[in-house]
Amino acid sequence: MIGRVLGGRYTIQERIGGGGMSIVYRAFDSLLRRPVAVKVLRADFVSEADIVHRFRQEAQAAASLQHPNIVNIFDVGEEDGDTYFIVMEYVPGRTLKEELRLRGPEPPERAAALCAEILAALEEAHGHGIVHRDVKPQNVLLTKGGHAKVSDFGIARAAASATIVHTTRALGTAHYASPEQVRGAATDERSDVYSVGCVLYEALTGRPPFAGEDALAVMWQHTQAEVPDPRALRPDIPPALCRVVLRAMAKRPQDRYPSAAAMLADLQRAVGVPLPGQDIEPPPPAAADVAAAAGEGRRGNRPRRRARSAAPAEPVQQPTLATAPP
Repeated sequence: MIGRVLGGRYTIQERIGGGGMSIVYRAFDSLLRRPVAVKVLRADFVSEADIVHRFRQEAQAAASLQHPNIVNIFDVGEEDGDTYFIVMEYVPGRTLKEELRLRGPEPPERAAALCAEILAALEEAHGHGIVHRDVKPQNVLLTKGGHAKVSDFGIARAAASATIVHTTRALGTAHYASPEQVRGAATDERSDVYSVGCVLYEALTGRPPFAGEDALAVMWQHTQAEVPDPRALRPDIPPALCRVVLRAMAKRPQDRYPSAAAMLADLQRAVGVPLPGQDIEPPPPAAADVAAAAGEGRRGNRPRRRARSAAPAEPVQQPTLATAPP
């Protein structure tokens, strides 16, 4: 695939990520003279009509969204009848998951500010009838300025479509899936709110709210176990922020925030986070970055951060909820 030109303009340069359905490459757009990320459907799935439809549906859903905290979709295409691709904004930086692994928990104010931006992105999507259904730190990209961009609407569906809520597969990632998603029941905006609660929990404590030996153990806890108190792991979390986490992660959808906007408003009341779109305090350089910069400096090169695409690689240790191949 390296060196291949798709759509007559996108030259594939290197592989930078991948998930269960697709491989992601950095490419160069010769028409607009800019780097882009190109998500290509894996060859194993090209003959599967349902998966090709889902892949196209992802592009159509995401392309309708225009928001500073959502990764932009630029183009979608098909090449030679066996290559299906989506062209996306190329976002240098880390995923939130990578950031947490490197640095550990975020300061409470920054964790809240990042989740506020995630919620602003979801509110835009929900306004277009789109439920993400796979919100997790791996799908949150952090820009060089420290802002969050939500990516990968790979299992999103239009909320009005009957195929969303009556699917026979439990899709998503076990550590961040809502109880109703685990059960294969109807999902709506409040399911995304639950997942944001899980992301906020992890941003504050450095670990997901539930853990287990396999996906089934984690799924059971989402449906049956009480959410562990975040302050037991980190006592300096403001009580009001802890209450936001626990309400977002209520077992019953009717006990959660009714919308992403409602959770965002409560976050702002709890810790006074800046409104999405305003500057938030970026983290200081991590030790790994400092060491890498010093090493490059000794070689006479300018410090350079590793770039990530708009669709990050899916970590192998995160079990998925798919009960059958897609």
